[in-house]
Amino acid sequence: MTPAFIEIFGVFLRIGLLSFGGPAAQISMMHDDLVVRHKWLSEQQFLGALSFCMLLPGPEAMQLATYAGWRLRGVPGGLLAGLLFVLPGAVVILTLAMGYAYFGQLPLVQALFLGVKAAVVVIVLQALLNLSRRALAGAQSWVLAGLGFAAMFFLSLPFPLIIAAAALWGYLASRGEASVPSVTTPVPLGSTLRTAAFWGALWAAPIGGSWGLGATFLTDLALFFSKLALVTFGGAYAVLAYMTETVVATKGWLSTAQMIDALGLAETTPGPLILVTEFVGLLAGFAKGGPGLAILAGAMTLWVTFIPCFLWIFTGAPYIESLLERPRLKGALAGISAAVVGVIANLSVWFALHVLFGTVSETRFGPVPEIASFAPLSFAMVLLAGALLLWLRLSMLRVLGLMVLFAGALHGLS
Repeated sequence: MTPAFIEIFGVFLRIGLLSFGGPAAQISMMHDDLVVRHKWLSEQQFLGALSFCMLLPGPEAMQLATYAGWRLRGVPGGLLAGLLFVLPGAVVILTLAMGYAYFGQLPLVQALFLGVKAAVVVIVLQALLNLSRRALAGAQSWVLAGLGFAAMFFLSLPFPLIIAAAALWGYLASRGEASVPSVTTPVPLGSTLRTAAFWGALWAAPIGGSWGLGATFLTDLALFFSKLALVTFGGAYAVLAYMTETVVATKGWLSTAQMIDALGLAETTPGPLILVTEFVGLLAGFAKGGPGLAILAGAMTLWVTFIPCFLWIFTGAPYIESLLERPRLKGALAGISAAVVGVIANLSVWFALHVLFGTVSETRFGPVPEIASFAPLSFAMVLLAGALLLWLRLSMLRVLGLMVLFAGALHGLS
């Protein structure tokens, strides 16, 4: 039985409001609601859609929600489900970012963020451990992970180049495997091209508008985050180092400390972690032109981050079954997943260095900390966060809350 729009609205609004804890928790929640409780999708349909979404750039949980809505009620259902998954977190990010822009430099707020930063170091480490268990299954995958780490940390190679090389490696390694004959009904090419053209034009419209109006900052922002949307394989953690290098070192929109704070606040919100792009856009816009430009910049980053998700899903959804029958695509995905482990390892080390040391110099062969700037208090906070998250296995939100309270108590005693 096809559910009514009001039923879809209720289910996905609940998911959007409660989708804390990253993609694993979000996908589990969707599985419980869509497969187990309401039986709107079969197990095979859900897992096939998830595999397809993992092949795509962008947040796989948001794309899975969009696909589920499309499967149930076509494009309107996909729009409803996808927007409900993203918008609650986007509203929270807007509130947090504006509060941070006005009050983030206060001594008390900076003290509280010491707890957030310590927790983020461990959260990224946990993400690395979880992904490595799934992605590193043989010697080849370990080599790819090691090469991905070295390419990012020591050589500062562009993230898109690393992803492309890993995908090619995985694709070529699967050349000997035979494809499964397709049993799906072909989709008219004209229909596919019209869908892609419509959503592609929608993606490009505000970029062209800002360029036509001579809004250089907004155009630059939109072009960068559009490029990011094309290479966001492996989730937000995989592109954070690349985003940080561009936003901090190349563009000068934010400082390193602000980027770490942005990730910490994004971890506290529902919805996909890639909403950190909205936070970056809001802060960059605020620094350039105050609250008015901040709102425009935040809206632009949201648009160019998530409109591509609708493009991929609405264009590719009719082809899911046939695409998953191609072993070379699976090989490319396996190569990307392995390289992403190395990229996230780079991010983990980068975050830890900037939290544990007051001075970190960027050299030709990667970041080098000044040993004399080591911060014992930060190290103790990281150890505490590690004990709470990895040993006691408390939830991420609870750990973040406890670390903020602990940091506040230390500030009050000092």
